[in-house]
Amino acid sequence: MSNEFLKEKMVVFPRNVIAGHDVLRNVEEICVNIHSGKTGSIITGERTDKIAGRAARDYLQGYDIDTIYTDKASLENIEEVKRRITEYGSTFILAIGGGSKIDIAKVVANDLNLPFISIPTSAAHDGIASNRASIKSDNGSISIEGASPMGVIADTEIIFQSPYRMLASGCADVLSNFSSLRDWKLAYELRDEPFSRSAYSFAYFSAESMMDAADYIRPTLEESVWLAIKPIIVSGISMSIARSSRPTSGSEHMISHTIDMMYPNRAMHGEQCGVAAIVTTYLQRGDWEELKHALMKIGAPTKASEINLTDEEFINAVVNAHKIRKDRYTILGDNGVSREVVEDICIRTGVF
Repeated sequence: MSNEFLKEKMVVFPRNVIAGHDVLRNVEEICVNIHSGKTGSIITGERTDKIAGRAARDYLQGYDIDTIYTDKASLENIEEVKRRITEYGSTFILAIGGGSKIDIAKVVANDLNLPFISIPTSAAHDGIASNRASIKSDNGSISIEGASPMGVIADTEIIFQSPYRMLASGCADVLSNFSSLRDWKLAYELRDEPFSRSAYSFAYFSAESMMDAADYIRPTLEESVWLAIKPIIVSGISMSIARSSRPTSGSEHMISHTIDMMYPNRAMHGEQCGVAAIVTTYLQRGDWEELKHALMKIGAPTKASEINLTDEEFINAVVNAHKIRKDRYTILGDNGVSREVVEDICIRTGVF
């Protein structure tokens, strides 16, 4: 077996994953464990710096830390962050914030061959522990491979301070794995697409765990963050195993991405995926009712109107979703689904 083959198949997991109340105080221990050195950069924003960045610096006594404020995960911001880190001579990165800061860190860490630690301040989707980065462009979002975090510090006290809607969105994103996994298996059986049983098992376990926890995830309990964050992290790890977003992104994500392109800024990513997954699960002949009930228990949207779309706008997104990724076969097929079928499904499932 060649070295090139082994390198191509290499999977990098987070070396240290800790979740719980007040675990940010372990940041120095994690830095030591990944042999990061003493000069680092924090990628964050002004608000998230106040929430967790300052505390992280206080825990890193004796370290030389440069704090970089940035915004959305765009190619321009990525290049600026790379320039700052290179000039400063940092040997590791702390990504402190929501999805955009962590996505920037994934790409920068990959390009500069530096270890990074993911420190989420919210859990609105399952990307906090994955190697996939969602980068904004003029044509919407694109998913690219970045570095997997060497460590994940999910402080439930910090995440609990973020709006509950974000956590519910992250839960919906993980529950939509049921749809994406059916699509992946379909593509494997019909198109002989590469398939990883390990990645499939991780993604399925995360969705099942979220389903089991749905009765106990509530807005006013920090324990809800603890129940939700574990499957969210495991879902992200499944992408690192697969070296692809395939285990957690199928037809429901294609619908969400189409919504972003056609009707931007209407709702959160996970919220859109949850509603879309009700429709795609019906198409797949899965248990859409169980999925819908879990979303409702958590407090995530289950209707088009709840993600700020008219019936017609939602139909347009579903009808056009098959065009967004020609390389990814799903239940939507090569030619999509007719308007009449989509409308009928939406009425049957209560999406309208």
